[in-house]
Amino acid sequence: MNFCPVPHTQRDLAWLGIGIFIGSSLYYFKKSKGEAKSGSEVQRQLSKQDPAGLSQRSAAADGKVYFSYSDVHSSICSLASRIKSEFKPDVIIAIGGGGFIPARMLRTEIKVPILAVSLEMYDDSTNTARTTVVRKQWYDIDSELGKLVKGGRVLIVDEVDDTRATLEYCVKEVQKDGPSAICVAVVHNKAKPKKGALPDGVVYLAGEEVPNMWNCYPWDAAAYGRSIYEHEELAKGCREGL
Repeated sequence: MNFCPVPHTQRDLAWLGIGIFIGSSLYYFKKSKGEAKSGSEVQRQLSKQDPAGLSQRSAAADGKVYFSYSDVHSSICSLASRIKSEFKPDVIIAIGGGGFIPARMLRTEIKVPILAVSLEMYDDSTNTARTTVVRKQWYDIDSELGKLVKGGRVLIVDEVDDTRATLEYCVKEVQKDGPSAICVAVVHNKAKPKKGALPDGVVYLAGEEVPNMWNCYPWDAAAYGRSIYEHEELAKGCREGL
């Protein structure tokens, strides 16, 4: 039994050839369209995982990345608008030393009080990471400002999310005082695996995603043996790829 008619004339053969051509063309069109859709889906997923994208700054000759006051201020401005729309805090907790100046910049736009804590993950004398977070200073929960934490919406601010261990420690300690909500805001988030983890329900915001390199901030210029003017010139070079 024949399941397909067998062409007997040249006209039949011509129509058969046209049919094969159209069918194969449709197949490859659908295939390429599907591959394009698959590629765009991958891009969309990557974008969803890292909406800000990595910073394109280059390292200076010493292998470090320098950030100017204007760089930090720009990231803070973008953070401020997101914080005001997505979180609306009652009080800011600044993690010192690196979180003090960013928190003060935020305070200009988010007019709530600032509490200061001091936590150390790095040993300044050796420039190496500690194995545990050292608590140097904490707020008084019974003070007028400290009472804002209990039942309040708390914004925790630091300059960089490196290992996330310091942020994890701070969040868990603040949770003991019973806030209604916590948001963590950092100027920079390093694209690297984290040792620490934030508890469920904590809002996380980063002003800029940066590569896993050594960051140098303007308030630490003297620690690297540079004047603020030298630091700012290096930051300009990093920003412009010089």
